Amino acid sequence: MTKTALLGLVALGLRLGAQAREGPPLNVVLLVTDDQRWDALGAAGNEVIHTPHLDRLAAEGVRFPYAFVTTSICMASRASIFTGQYMSRHGITRFGQPIPPAAFAETYTALLREAGYWTGFVGKYGVGRVRREDFDFVRAYAGRHWMQVDGERVHVTEQNARDALAFLEERPRDRPFLLSVSFFAPHAEDGAPEQYLPQPWSARFYEGVRVPVPPRMDPSYLEALPAFLADPQNEGRVRFRWRFDSPQRYQTSMINYFRLITEVDGAVGRIVQSLRDQGVYENTLILFTSDNGYFHGERGLADKWYPYEESIRVPLIVRDPRKDPGRRGAVLDPMVLNIDLAPTIVAAAGLPVPARMQGRDLAPLILQAEPPAWRDEFFYEHPTITRRERIPTSLAVVRRDWKYVLWPEWDAEQLFDLQADPTEKTNLAAEPDHAGTLEAMRARLRAWRERAR
Repeated sequence: MTKTALLGLVALGLRLGAQAREGPPLNVVLLVTDDQRWDALGAAGNEVIHTPHLDRLAAEGVRFPYAFVTTSICMASRASIFTGQYMSRHGITRFGQPIPPAAFAETYTALLREAGYWTGFVGKYGVGRVRREDFDFVRAYAGRHWMQVDGERVHVTEQNARDALAFLEERPRDRPFLLSVSFFAPHAEDGAPEQYLPQPWSARFYEGVRVPVPPRMDPSYLEALPAFLADPQNEGRVRFRWRFDSPQRYQTSMINYFRLITEVDGAVGRIVQSLRDQGVYENTLILFTSDNGYFHGERGLADKWYPYEESIRVPLIVRDPRKDPGRRGAVLDPMVLNIDLAPTIVAAAGLPVPARMQGRDLAPLILQAEPPAWRDEFFYEHPTITRRERIPTSLAVVRRDWKYVLWPEWDAEQLFDLQADPTEKTNLAAEPDHAGTLEAMRARLRAWRERAR
């Protein structure tokens, strides 16, 4: 690209940003953890975990307690975050599969870069191999908690922080910027016997702490699962034995999982401080979320994948400097999704949201005193991983009042009355009294499968 063309793009971005608000266009920082569910956060009421910087971010912005992912596995969820699309549309269903260049051109990062933003990506990419030509600054890595960097043993979260700070220091000062920081933590290192390998400094926050055992770890919840999920060869059961199958293993795993999140919190604090030091904090949109939820042993399961609340519900904090300071710290109830992040970022930059994005801009919920009508249900989908006995395909329609789940490879259905049964234990699919609701939810699923493509 010629210098003249580049300057033209910068000018376009500045003009578009000015249309969205007075002054220069918003900078954007998107922070994404791996395998952190909605309640692994002090601001969400967790009395064990230590997350002061994220709690402060929530106090200065808004928190969405009902944020969900449309597919609870890294590659598909991260593709949904990039594209604002359901898996049925973006088509990323297996590890190592990249977003094709033509589709990548309509991701939030490509659109902002085309408009003149200086773009950076740090950490776990998760959607095939990162193409360095897609970003102005990229440092991608994941898979292990401890790394060798220039002869030094460095924790992956520490490296995430260092690289994010390097981007902020090295960026051109005359251009708006977009920084995506994708933490590997608190994902387990699956090949390590200890699974969760935190840094020494976080131990002091958990001395003498005991993590309460969740009620849904009661054996009756495992017994209530479909037989194919309770089978010992199911991957959720396999990983339960790695992490949670004894009281001591449960305590060790949970404390170290929380420590990894505390370390992410420390990295977020350093990033925020750099924004403050550079005088751009009050002109930067900051979003914090995770790529999926996580079973903490509930239902006798570990990890994610399945369309139960523990697996699909994630944290979401948005600090938007355009929000009235007197109305910050709000907790907003609408059902929001990972596919909403891309249109939110694109719109915040003053750009038109592509028609193929299926999410919605969250700004009206955040900024308007009278928020607009919002969704009351969404579609969940997950592909088979390896084989149906390991991680089977699942489809679901999730509402406030009901949830319908289809396991097509097993010809199995589940229907939950979430008002009477919020823990999703009692399957009503075979109950004659609920035949009408079952048929209505089946019809909604058929409609969603068409709509999501």
